[in-house]
Amino acid sequence: MKLNSPLQVYKYLPQINCAECGDATCMAFAAHLIDRSKKLEDCPPLLKDEFKKKYMELQTLLAPEIRQITIGVGESARKIGGDDVLYRHQLTFFNPTAFAYDVWDTMQESELVERINKIQNFKKFYVGKFLKVNMVAVRCVSGDALKFAGTVKKVSETTGLPLVLCSFDPAALKAALEVVKDKNPLIYAATEKNWGEVAELAMNYKVPVTLFSPDLDKLKSLAATFNEMGIKDLVLDPGTYPQGKQLKETFERFLKLRRAGIKEGQKDIAYPLMAVPLGAWLIYKDAVTASYWETVLASVFIVRYADVMMLHSLEPYAMLPEVHLRDTIYTDPRTPVKVAPGVNEVGSPTKDSPVIVTTNFALTYYTVESDLSSNKINCYLAAVDTDGIGVEAAVAGGQLTAAKIKDTFQKASFDFKEKTTHSTLILPGLAARLQGDVEDATGLRVMIGPPDSGRIPGWMEKNWPPKPK
Repeated sequence: MKLNSPLQVYKYLPQINCAECGDATCMAFAAHLIDRSKKLEDCPPLLKDEFKKKYMELQTLLAPEIRQITIGVGESARKIGGDDVLYRHQLTFFNPTAFAYDVWDTMQESELVERINKIQNFKKFYVGKFLKVNMVAVRCVSGDALKFAGTVKKVSETTGLPLVLCSFDPAALKAALEVVKDKNPLIYAATEKNWGEVAELAMNYKVPVTLFSPDLDKLKSLAATFNEMGIKDLVLDPGTYPQGKQLKETFERFLKLRRAGIKEGQKDIAYPLMAVPLGAWLIYKDAVTASYWETVLASVFIVRYADVMMLHSLEPYAMLPEVHLRDTIYTDPRTPVKVAPGVNEVGSPTKDSPVIVTTNFALTYYTVESDLSSNKINCYLAAVDTDGIGVEAAVAGGQLTAAKIKDTFQKASFDFKEKTTHSTLILPGLAARLQGDVEDATGLRVMIGPPDSGRIPGWMEKNWPPKPK
């Protein structure tokens, strides 16, 4: 029985409310175990001999429905799988789809290194964080095991990103594993023809392995066989076909596998899934068309239910939609995205610079900050803690109040008399009704800015600096 509520978890905890875990009560700690923000090991009493049985039971009962496996080592290691639900609004999806962009063993060394650097250096700033890609897939195109191993060695020397070693030839996989056996790569792939030799490699080198078959019965049989051999870190590839009826069947296979793993409790196929959108390049010869359809396929299987995928196009028009959609799907829908409350500098503010208020909803904050910095408006920008709610909703719901605005500046030790010559605060237009309350609470002059931060430059021209009282 999978535990899915804090009350169920609480029954297995010591129930002594010792607060050693950092929470005031065991019930609060149970809630953190459910959303995976804390681990069992964070409860010291649970690790004692008297609670060992409950600890072991909890380990089993809290284990995710889909097995979680790790690819790579160190800070770049990537966890995939580990989900409990089919729909993100039920709980959340935990480990974002890992993107592995390909290189191949017939590339010139300079071209190879250039492409690897493009992959590992890609990043896009979005809502307070950088969106990046995660892995390098090394494909054996030459058919030469030694050449493949040499390419893998060069890739490993150039990047610390986790690797996917791609070949159906066990000899090529073995030669590559000898080079990176301490890097915990994912090997791709075992099939109904080579499974015995690939299974031996997975056991000997203790690495995760992908099983490939578009036939779900054969895929299930492969998984059961590997499981019986003690190989637990498996990834299932049911085939990714890029067009027509075969694409429809591909989609159905992903749905069936994930439903079987979560809804039907079929543990023998409850493993992470791999999609291979780069297959679009086998169908479409024009680079733009192939990139387009690769991105379409990636979008489909980010949503349903690929845990790792192999991609090819490094064009911004392909990569940006992929990383943005992944970020959207794997953002916890129950928790607003927010920034740390406080008073921040935009540019190089002086004592004559304005002090502007907004909320700590990340999309609001970074939109305002971007509009200010792009227009070279030096100022102080205060992010009031509204639990990650935007201005208009926070005013209506009572999360943005005069008291909270005052508290934000007090906690930041922001002294208006010391920091400014004007002792003036600018509220967003959507918070105009708070003007009187904020003036009473803070003793400051309060001005009302525009409802849209894009209009701040025009508003500044007309209203700043403020006229003397």
